[in-house]
Amino acid sequence: MISRKEVEAAWDLIRSHVRRTPTIELTAGSLGGGAPLALKLESLQLSGSFKGRGAFHKLLASKVPAAGIVAASGGNHGAAAAYAARALGHKAEIFVPTIAARAKVARLKSYGAVVHQIGAVYAEARAASEKRAAETGALIVPAYEDEVVFAGAGSVALEFADQARFDTLLVAVGGGGLIAGCAAAIGAATRIVAVETEGTPTLHEALKAGRPVEVKISGIAADALGASRIGTPNFEVAQKLVRQSVLVSDDVVRAAQRALWDELRVVAEPAGAAGLAALMAGAYRPAAGERVATLVCGANTDPGSVA
Repeated sequence: MISRKEVEAAWDLIRSHVRRTPTIELTAGSLGGGAPLALKLESLQLSGSFKGRGAFHKLLASKVPAAGIVAASGGNHGAAAAYAARALGHKAEIFVPTIAARAKVARLKSYGAVVHQIGAVYAEARAASEKRAAETGALIVPAYEDEVVFAGAGSVALEFADQARFDTLLVAVGGGGLIAGCAAAIGAATRIVAVETEGTPTLHEALKAGRPVEVKISGIAADALGASRIGTPNFEVAQKLVRQSVLVSDDVVRAAQRALWDELRVVAEPAGAAGLAALMAGAYRPAAGERVATLVCGANTDPGSVA
């Protein structure tokens, strides 16, 4: 199981390749259920989400063959892998399910990747990507079930902790790469709370069962949080270091997206607004004086859907 040491090493390797994203500290008000709140706008990261951190780390820490890289994704990881591949001079083929948002597919193509839309869900796109990698010899860049990838993702927590003081960090969960990386980075001293939608309760159900289990995926965040099974190494970290897991409805996520736009003019995709949604709905209730923070972890959506 990775620790803070591995995340710090990843951060040292990638920091010149990724963007140091800004943090906003809000006093008590309409956002965050009335409590003070720190937001990290990782939505402004290169390629539009936190995923760039893990993608760059995987490519920089690996020997990439002439065939380049292959990745499967709901959209954000693919965009990050394609961006990192282009920046480092490698070919990229990206496989996404047919539910992937049009904005995410367009971004993939803009980075010069060959894009394949295959399967109704992420698992089917992943199977197709693995078959393709076996055929070509390309390096597989996993979306989340890879310690090299989530060590890179965890660098966002180290950076956030360097920018703001907080006791609790709310993290949206899909396959578990972001929360595993964040927990490994700062979970020994900070309360890490997992946030998922009611239609994507992958970690929530795994924690109840005591092991990764298959979950039927649906709803507003299915393209980004749509892994049907939590990654095994990710679950090992989460089971040890994640203090609480909460669920939010699609309606609350939409309200959080709109609140970010109305109050801050920040565009967030559903997954990016999940942490704020948990506070707005009371799914997570801070104690008196508790300093809370969350990541706006992605912005790859149609701006018209939130404005």
